[in-house]
Amino acid sequence: MFGRRRNQAGLVVLALVPILLAVAVKLSPPSRGGGPTFLDQITENGLFVGFTSLTVELTLFLPLAMAMVSGDTIAGEAHVGTLRYLLTVPVSRPRILAVKYFALVVGAFIAVGTVVVLGAVVGSIIFGTGQMTTLSGTQIGLGAGIGRLAVALVYVALGMCALAAIGLFLSTLTEQPIAVTVALMVIVAAMWIVDAVPQLSFLRPWLLVDKWPAFADLMHDPPRWDQMIQGAWVDGAYIVVFLLAAWARFAGKDITS
Repeated sequence: MFGRRRNQAGLVVLALVPILLAVAVKLSPPSRGGGPTFLDQITENGLFVGFTSLTVELTLFLPLAMAMVSGDTIAGEAHVGTLRYLLTVPVSRPRILAVKYFALVVGAFIAVGTVVVLGAVVGSIIFGTGQMTTLSGTQIGLGAGIGRLAVALVYVALGMCALAAIGLFLSTLTEQPIAVTVALMVIVAAMWIVDAVPQLSFLRPWLLVDKWPAFADLMHDPPRWDQMIQGAWVDGAYIVVFLLAAWARFAGKDITS
């Protein structure tokens, strides 16, 4: 997965965002009250670059990265004609799905980790570290701030794992990896649109993306866990449902390429 130049380029794009964000804030400090969550706090503590980068990349770049690698799982193998050779080794179909999904999980944590770790490191170099001012107005120590950033990393990565499960299912429906990428991004965009429409608010608890930004609640004092717990349950439900759907589809699928 990481040997593909396309995926390497995608990882570079993910890494560039926190760097550009930190440099932009350094050259032109943001005005109060504007921009994404945590942007105002960056100049006070460099760790906030990690939080802000997650906010910026959550709507587009991270889902796009997962859409790209999801298309290569089953559809990519079928497209280049290697899928049937895997099955003649022989390798069981459930094992193929399990290994492919495990690769997507690893990719999700590496993608989110790249954003968070690089953002925290670059931000610390440029702006320094120390006491962190929470959204509640209180201050916490550097160790506590790093711990909360690590929890945010795991939480967002779990959301990307849920998205990857949808991508894996879509990958069993076609032999065109680009179709999986496009379809998954359309699904993400549609969810964000529905989530923003007040008249459709009854659908929000069922939308995968609705609780993705809830990691911001970690920077209250004390942290607010209710939204994140709900989001984790939704992520888990999507993972179970779409992995079962992928298995049901792939188990009886005729492999012709």
